[in-house]
Amino acid sequence: MILCLDAGNTRLKWGLHDGAGWLHQEALDYAALAGIATRLSLRPTQMVACNVAGDTIRRSIEALANELGAPLHWLTSSAAMCGVSNGYARPTQLGADRWAALIGARGQHAGHVVVAMAGTATTIDALDASGHFRGGLILPGLRLMRAALARDTANLPVAQGHYREIPDNTDDAIVSGSLHATLGAIERMRVALDPDATVLLSGGAAAELAPHIPFPCRSVENLVLDGLAQYALHCAPGVPHH
Repeated sequence: MILCLDAGNTRLKWGLHDGAGWLHQEALDYAALAGIATRLSLRPTQMVACNVAGDTIRRSIEALANELGAPLHWLTSSAAMCGVSNGYARPTQLGADRWAALIGARGQHAGHVVVAMAGTATTIDALDASGHFRGGLILPGLRLMRAALARDTANLPVAQGHYREIPDNTDDAIVSGSLHATLGAIERMRVALDPDATVLLSGGAAAELAPHIPFPCRSVENLVLDGLAQYALHCAPGVPHH
């Protein structure tokens, strides 16, 4: 039984995996991290985690592992792992969540794939059919774009509009602008990688983007957790692998 934890910029995503599939997945505010042990129907035999939220959250996850008595493995980026090779100029600079998502993507799709993670930030990464991560983009997430306009301009609101191809009011213009910018970045990365590449879309804002993507696209609820499970089952040191 594997407890997987994705410590992102604003929330914790966790899931319990039995080696064959997910028994449970959930997203929580960090204030609820300490209570995960009481929410588990089954005790994990191992834990695997990635963290981009800082040292305080890292210590909290380590404390949870001690409470559960389960060995904890941290997934960090490296030159190669689980069938994925890392094309970053400095492989260890790649965020652990992006690395986990790439591993998850490789486990789900054998061809050219663009991995788009739409969260607090949006990352758009190119993974070719050989499993080589060529590189990617980082841009503000949809909410962050809209909040920045409201915060840093004198007269623009926190937009509550809707997507329009050609907006005719300010709220729709802001909402549509953030979506057009993100969709355009995904499309440009797809063309740069391969015009027939599939997009795997995940993250909290994925549902807002997915209806407007006209090329092959598949939404995956928690791609980072999928990558963590792949790592635990096949690559983590010191554990039996299937």
